[in-house]
Amino acid sequence: MSAVASDVGLRTAVQARELVKVYGRGDTAVRALDGVSVAFAAGRFTAIMGPSGSGKSTLMHCLAGLDSVDNGQVYIGQTDITKLSDRDLTRLRRDRVGFVFQSFNLLPTLTAEQNILLGLELAGKKPDRAWYDTIVDTIGLRQRLSHKPSELSGGQQQRVACARALVARPEVVFADEPTGNLDSRSGAEVLDFLRMSVRKLGQTVIMVTHDPVAASYADRVVLLADGRLAGEINQPTADSVLSALKHLGA
Repeated sequence: MSAVASDVGLRTAVQARELVKVYGRGDTAVRALDGVSVAFAAGRFTAIMGPSGSGKSTLMHCLAGLDSVDNGQVYIGQTDITKLSDRDLTRLRRDRVGFVFQSFNLLPTLTAEQNILLGLELAGKKPDRAWYDTIVDTIGLRQRLSHKPSELSGGQQQRVACARALVARPEVVFADEPTGNLDSRSGAEVLDFLRMSVRKLGQTVIMVTHDPVAASYADRVVLLADGRLAGEINQPTADSVLSALKHLGA
């Protein structure tokens, strides 16, 4: 299966080649990924979708170096991360990748600003103040930087988590069901920010979601079914995504 690269002419930020991931052994083995090849363009917002058990979360975890693969390669930029040692993989995730999860993972005793800068501080790095100011203004929370998570709404907390993922200027941000714990209004705030980070800041975002409305914020949707690629949608709408999922039996 050839790599899917619909964004012709754009630099590839992340690429999977013939990925295979099997959980369990023998009769109980589950082939979560079955020869998946797909490319994600830099400076684009891509959503990964599929029915429950399709392999979408497994694919993201393998792309991000959070899970090992049984066969195939994953490239972030020009780096084959499947060949890295644990130490080098940890360094790559710290220096070149940002993460946003369904749970906000903010430290309750720290302010919003301290949470945003925590990763850089732990890495012994100083923030680029101009970049930091750009991110803070983009998330629209400058007046809330001194507040602790308990003083912020769910949507505001997730935007702080997004800012934390972006502040180190990663090559790619992986977002795993980032609106899963939010109401529709707060979810829209977070999705607006992710889309804005792509269009105004040039960020690359790859998001797993089960929500057709969330997927409609992306430039492109990659569809999985039974551990294999099942198509893609460019310039998706909620209706086009929902229709595609129905055909996949979601």
